[in-house]
Amino acid sequence: MDLVLIWVVIIAVGVMVYVVLDGFDLGVGILFPLAGSDRHRDTMMLSVTPFWDGNETWLILGGAGLLAAFPKAYAVLLSALYLPLMLMLIALILRGVSFEFRFKADESHRILWDISFSVGSSLAAFCQGVTLGAVVQGIPVEAGSYSGGPFGWLSPFSIFTGLAVMTGYALLGATWLIRKTEDDLQQWAYRVAKIILPLLLCFILLVSVWTAWAEQDIANRWFSLPNFYWLSQVPLATLLLAGGAWYCLVKRIQGPPFLLSVALFLLAYIGLVISIWPYIVPRAITFWEAASPPESQLFVLIGFAIFMPFVIGYTIMGYRIFGGKVNESDGYH
Repeated sequence: MDLVLIWVVIIAVGVMVYVVLDGFDLGVGILFPLAGSDRHRDTMMLSVTPFWDGNETWLILGGAGLLAAFPKAYAVLLSALYLPLMLMLIALILRGVSFEFRFKADESHRILWDISFSVGSSLAAFCQGVTLGAVVQGIPVEAGSYSGGPFGWLSPFSIFTGLAVMTGYALLGATWLIRKTEDDLQQWAYRVAKIILPLLLCFILLVSVWTAWAEQDIANRWFSLPNFYWLSQVPLATLLLAGGAWYCLVKRIQGPPFLLSVALFLLAYIGLVISIWPYIVPRAITFWEAASPPESQLFVLIGFAIFMPFVIGYTIMGYRIFGGKVNESDGYH
């Protein structure tokens, strides 16, 4: 039993679940100031209120799992990405406070919490994208420690990936609103999603080309034979899913656009794993080099096996209880 591979799968699944679950409520926050009225903004916030704090459980899982299973990588990544990660956490706190205070504030102060919700969501999404871009671009490591400066994560590529992640989250948010709302707000979400979907495809294409152009090893992995025959199915599947999502948006079909948007994220995630494997810190530290002793991994794995069913259970229960539509007058129905 390869404990390293088990923990790779656990952390990879945890990160993907976080991206999907927290991605749509961050996306709703990104779209928040674009809504046409306070009534629509009320409904948008109500649509994610039962879920947002539970969604962030998965972020804690990813961070704690990384520390327990791959402490060397945790030390390097935290040293390199301290500033964007701290900004992300501050943004999530700012956003969380706005959930609690917005509905209790009087009209003169409500705009403050509207701004807090939107800025917190946008900044958190951007910082996650910047972090992703910095990791893919590569982190300088010498003697097992980070050797760059405090702003080594900041580059044109990381800024571009930050904007790309914001766009992807906005698509998740728009398709979530299609699934959860009705009438004018739902029709607005359809229009917004039709604008964001082709923009996201452009971001995916440009990030993919930029990554392959900047890193010869990644280009060789994707375009050498016979790899190309197998890996070319990923971009082809992306085009098919995007075409299906566009068809659903045009035909005003409610449920599938969100699921297809999630599938687009999953394919992008698979492409990322293919590009950087077997490195946890690309081109510097592999998963096996960063792993903690097997005894530590096994001990934490036992605790994970005990408590994870409860996390999955209350997550599923929450989405089932609040599975209906939401409106501004009486919440969920």
